Amino acid sequence: MSAGEQRVSRTNPKVFEPITVPKPNNLRRNLIILGVTALVLGSGWFAGFSIPQIIRNLQRGGRLLGRMFLEPDWSFTPRMINPLIETIRMAIVGTFWGALTALPIAVIAAENFLKKPWISKPLRFVLNIFRTIPAMVLASLFVAIFGIGPYSGVMALSVFTFGLISKLTFESIEAIDYGQVEALMSLGANKLNILRYAILPQILPQFMSYTLYGFEVNVRAAAVLGYVGAGGIGQTFEQALAFRRFDRVGVIIIISFFVVLAIDLVSSSIRKRLV
Repeated sequence: MSAGEQRVSRTNPKVFEPITVPKPNNLRRNLIILGVTALVLGSGWFAGFSIPQIIRNLQRGGRLLGRMFLEPDWSFTPRMINPLIETIRMAIVGTFWGALTALPIAVIAAENFLKKPWISKPLRFVLNIFRTIPAMVLASLFVAIFGIGPYSGVMALSVFTFGLISKLTFESIEAIDYGQVEALMSLGANKLNILRYAILPQILPQFMSYTLYGFEVNVRAAAVLGYVGAGGIGQTFEQALAFRRFDRVGVIIIISFFVVLAIDLVSSSIRKRLV
């Protein structure tokens, strides 16, 4: 800019100097895209994923799906009622005991209640271990201990629910409005009174919501625990699949889908009213 233009820009505030926008550096973005692409392709190669193989087996898959869903054996439906009821019972009992034991443990694990890190931190570590073990692995373990049957499935779902709900609950306790706790402490309230009148009223709706969510998860998990001998509809599914009765497999999948869908819809509606 010349000296005359500079004088004009000082005297006339409506005249602005041109702004040069720097060219964005896309190197970092390109490296991230390249790295993610390499990760996906490398993982697919190590896992043996092959799109041509999928295309080659489309015809076989179509025939299999046709036998399952276009020609289902609806006469097999009455034989599914008892295993399906057993699956729902397993989910109910497993969720109840898991949630019942999770509440007091979550209170102890919360860092803003006892305020003793030497208790809460090791306990939180143990809860994380319980939470990371899949229900199928737990069911396999309990089948080896207690034998084949729904009791092993209930134990597996109880432990799985315990790890899930306790983790969510102690996080809710740590997020409460601490003003109510301080008000009770100023009046000389002990820990039990603080828990009863300040903490539980705040977390109870969330706890009930977590319990219903755990029930939703357990219904889906209980449907496949029969693969390891833990009872329920999964055992019937495994038997039909072993005998290659795909028409019965289709019936099991269809009915299980609608039952789980109905439970999820009802549970979700209740959870929305609680929170």
